Amino acid sequence: MPKLAYSKLAEWSHKPQGVHLLFWYALAESCIIPVPVDPLLITLCAGAPTKSLRFGLICGAGSVVGGVLGYALGHYAFDSLGQTLLQFYDPDLATFQRVEDIYAQWGFWGVLMAAVTPIPYKIFTIASGVFDLPFWQFLLASMIGRNVRFVGVAMLMAVGGDRLHHWQKTGGVPLAGAIVGGMAVLTLVGVYSLTYL
Repeated sequence: MPKLAYSKLAEWSHKPQGVHLLFWYALAESCIIPVPVDPLLITLCAGAPTKSLRFGLICGAGSVVGGVLGYALGHYAFDSLGQTLLQFYDPDLATFQRVEDIYAQWGFWGVLMAAVTPIPYKIFTIASGVFDLPFWQFLLASMIGRNVRFVGVAMLMAVGGDRLHHWQKTGGVPLAGAIVGGMAVLTLVGVYSLTYL
């Protein structure tokens, strides 16, 4: 099943639907969806390595737009919508409290760190609005951080995407499982560092 899903998504790298899916998923992942967009980005890049830079920029743009929506949720609608979303991802609000400490100490640099690493960016987007981080600082940190992350992944795929695509087609370890597993480990490391460091 993962191999079939990978093949179908890789085919979309040559169709407009792939670009649309990537943009909208990246947008939603920045403020609503808990599953990272990286596996989708990697799959599309593996299907068309020469388009990797374009995919990385589209993913970054969608993520920044989603981050702006998360900021707006925190700033304008925290009591009605933002708090509900936040409690879904962080039921005891421990991470949210830690984010508040990071803002007090780091501000702009805290958002930049969350934008680049697997630390849950959506919590930072909502918190940025709640804690009134200046919007221009939030936007600048998000634009730099999200594009560094996604364009970086895309450039790695531009270099090794052909080999990865061939490896998947010839029956190597299912790529989707390896990617999702890797992202889960990175996310856990990010959450651990946010909680305990």
